[in-house]
Amino acid sequence: MSTIEPSPAQPLLVRSVVGLAYDEIRSLIVGGSIEPGARLAQAELADQLGISRGSVREALRRLAGDGLVEFEVNRGFFVADFGLDVVLERLEARSLLEPQIARLAATRRTGDDLLALRAAIEAERSAATSGSAHDASRAFHLALATATGNEQLWRLIDGLWIADVGRRLLARRYATPEWQAGDAREHEEILAAVEAGDADRAEALMRQHDEDALRHWSDRRRPGD
Repeated sequence: MSTIEPSPAQPLLVRSVVGLAYDEIRSLIVGGSIEPGARLAQAELADQLGISRGSVREALRRLAGDGLVEFEVNRGFFVADFGLDVVLERLEARSLLEPQIARLAATRRTGDDLLALRAAIEAERSAATSGSAHDASRAFHLALATATGNEQLWRLIDGLWIADVGRRLLARRYATPEWQAGDAREHEEILAAVEAGDADRAEALMRQHDEDALRHWSDRRRPGD
């Protein structure tokens, strides 16, 4: 587990310490450094982060609110173990949000936004592993949310798309040779609509993109698949 060196020259407010702990623990969970189902020992985390147990406890409560951590009475906090049902719920939420995000991005995107979207597509096309393909695909969706100019929309997509879970799932879908090229091609079409300022087309393409993903993983849940 990585450590955080306190800076005596710039003392942090309590709220800032909690936010720092939240960001660090979240990155460990999302990055897979802490396995699903693992117990999050408050004393150990406090020592590693160089902060109080109270700050760690508050950060864990926030993470529980995000669905990344679960609390069990008399047992403590544990890393949430996302099953396919939870993933499908998050995909469903994305399928409702992202078409409107694409629509808004088409009316608000800047030159820098378009460069970020293009870079994500190129990274996905050249990705040599399932993990790097996943991260590039995720980067495209987050860049699209950034293009709306609304940070809260970015936060919603970031929270709904847990990177570690996505990497594990995509490792299975990555075995289908045409998936990577197809995903990048669909992203390219969405980018073209956003760049052209065609909000209707951007929304329709994103709706189809998300619904295809939702349908794919819904099929995996059916007995015998």
